[in-house]
Amino acid sequence: MRSIKIISKLLCLGFMLFFASQIIAQPVLFKQPLSSRIANYDINVQLDDEKRLLNGQEILTWYNKSSDMITELQFHLYLNGFRNTRSTFMEESGGSHRGNKIDDDGWSYSEINQITLSTGEDLTEQMEFIQPDDNYEYDKTVFRLPLTRPLAPGKSIVLNIDFTAKLPQPPFARSGAKEEYFFVGQWFPKIGVYFKGKWNCHQYHKNSEFFADFGTYDVRMTVPEKNILGATGIEVEVKNNGDGTATHYYHAEDVHEFAWTTSPDFVEITGEVQDVNIRVLMQKDHAYQGQRHLNAAKVAVEYFQNWYGDYPYQNLTVVDPRRGAMGSAGMEYPTLITAGTFYGLPEGLRAVEMVIIHEFGHNFWYHLVASNEFEEPWLDEGINTYSECQIIDDYYGPTGSMIDFWGIKITDLQAQRGQYIFLADVDPVVKNAWDFYSNGSYAVNSYQKPSLMLATLQNYIGKEMMRKIMRTYFERWKFRHPQTRDFIDVANDVSGQDLNWFFDQALFTNAVLDYSVRSVFTREIKEDKGYDFTLSVLEEDSTKVETETDTSVLKDSLNETKDTVSSKSDSFDSINKEKPKIYYSGVNIRRIGGFQFPVDIEVIFANGDTIREYWDGKDLWKKFRYTKPTKLVSAAVDPDNKIPVDINFTNNSKTIKKQKIGVNKLSVRWLFWMQFLLDQPDFVNLLSGVTGSFK
Repeated sequence: MRSIKIISKLLCLGFMLFFASQIIAQPVLFKQPLSSRIANYDINVQLDDEKRLLNGQEILTWYNKSSDMITELQFHLYLNGFRNTRSTFMEESGGSHRGNKIDDDGWSYSEINQITLSTGEDLTEQMEFIQPDDNYEYDKTVFRLPLTRPLAPGKSIVLNIDFTAKLPQPPFARSGAKEEYFFVGQWFPKIGVYFKGKWNCHQYHKNSEFFADFGTYDVRMTVPEKNILGATGIEVEVKNNGDGTATHYYHAEDVHEFAWTTSPDFVEITGEVQDVNIRVLMQKDHAYQGQRHLNAAKVAVEYFQNWYGDYPYQNLTVVDPRRGAMGSAGMEYPTLITAGTFYGLPEGLRAVEMVIIHEFGHNFWYHLVASNEFEEPWLDEGINTYSECQIIDDYYGPTGSMIDFWGIKITDLQAQRGQYIFLADVDPVVKNAWDFYSNGSYAVNSYQKPSLMLATLQNYIGKEMMRKIMRTYFERWKFRHPQTRDFIDVANDVSGQDLNWFFDQALFTNAVLDYSVRSVFTREIKEDKGYDFTLSVLEEDSTKVETETDTSVLKDSLNETKDTVSSKSDSFDSINKEKPKIYYSGVNIRRIGGFQFPVDIEVIFANGDTIREYWDGKDLWKKFRYTKPTKLVSAAVDPDNKIPVDINFTNNSKTIKKQKIGVNKLSVRWLFWMQFLLDQPDFVNLLSGVTGSFK
């Protein structure tokens, strides 16, 4: 009996130790679920670093939270976009993305080895590749999986998926390998989104990104034990396998994507800001820039939390891609972003800072506010670029926030305009990412135009009101799937105004905004001559005739002059010599573009007088006329530069006296520096990343 009690106690102790170990191994949940957690993944993956292969075992638990009976599932296999030259991605890109190309032997793929239900029923043979966007039969980036039994509303399905994936070399379109460096994105079979009664599961296009549902991720990645690893979520444990490999277990909640990176050459720099742990993984040759990366990440976290809302995750990892691996630079995943730099980057060229602030911003406008970047890329890229510009210009100063180097000062917002003005009227903003006229039009309408549009709206309704709109949009739509109309509704609701007139033009048409000072003039009003209508022409041959202008100033001036005249015998020339000169001046304003917007006009006179006029901007033109004892000097439309979406600033002002020397000097200086900078490939790569080509 005693032995039974001892055994019983030992068993109890053993169970207690076992459960304690399990509790320790499991992560602490943040709180109650923040999202619907529709798509949940448990993945084990082993990296074969010599072959660039991923051998994975995935358990997907998917919940039908619609009111429909689900008869099939649809999945993405993104890496098949780089399987061969026949994919939709490669056809659209011509084999190049952000200036990067795949090596001759660097092709990738994603293979489903087997799909089974939790009951053991094999569904592999039911797989069927589909091409919902272009019917291009060679594209294999989307497949459908018919179900043998429909999935009822409120029910879940568990699938076991065995897969093999090969990474492109070098990293291409956000994912891939370069010798010892791996960045692993879009790497596992990923279920689409059942949205508004149908599957939303687009092919992988050159000019598109991703759309997915929230869930939890438990991912165990086996890599060489010498490697440092960073990933979405929180690291729970690292297990040395005794065979030269180690398994890193990461857990993430309420995210809709999972990516990871690994390399033996990472140098770690860590810090903390506002209860967010920041980890920077730098390349050895860039390690001296680690603090610069960390500081930029701190700025990003502080501003976004202070301005827009709470970042609900515990950590952020910033990755510095390896040399030759810039295809993975400037990209965002939940709690994991990539930057991109080059050796010797001057402090005054803030490309790194902008990339980090931009990529972190996606954790708000794409990952938390989970819009569909396939169909409405501006809701992420445009809003995020606007936020980036506001933060950078606020933190680094109103001039030279982007470039402050060798006398050149360019703000982030100016850089956005520099790209926008060349392709401003090709497409409307709201459009499928792959349906734009060109790559440039996609970038302009997804990044630059929306950022300028929102900055213009901010100047119209006020900075605090705009910030209130952005905070409300974030709070109302986080962990959901907003669309363009949802953003407009928030703007109208919060501002208390009907702003549809603005958004209808800015988002749904290709109308450009361009107001100009067409002409200015000023001329002296001479002594009137001719016959008066009030007297007989026989009584007086030379009379005064009222002009079409306001004569009150003229009459007063003449009366003052007459008071000083001693007698009628004084000569006419003497009177003209002593009376003040009166000038008739005018300003003609033209609306050249189709976009109608209210504008201010500033008119300046030689004696320092300044007049501010307001025009609703609806007509094609507006004239302003003045009669004053001083000459008009200049006129400007939008004198405070409140309308950055205006396509042409050069026609916004005119002076009576021609101004040539200063303009010529400025033009020559600007062209010299732009040619110099554009001749630097690394600078172009980084600059294009922050302002459009990067994510």
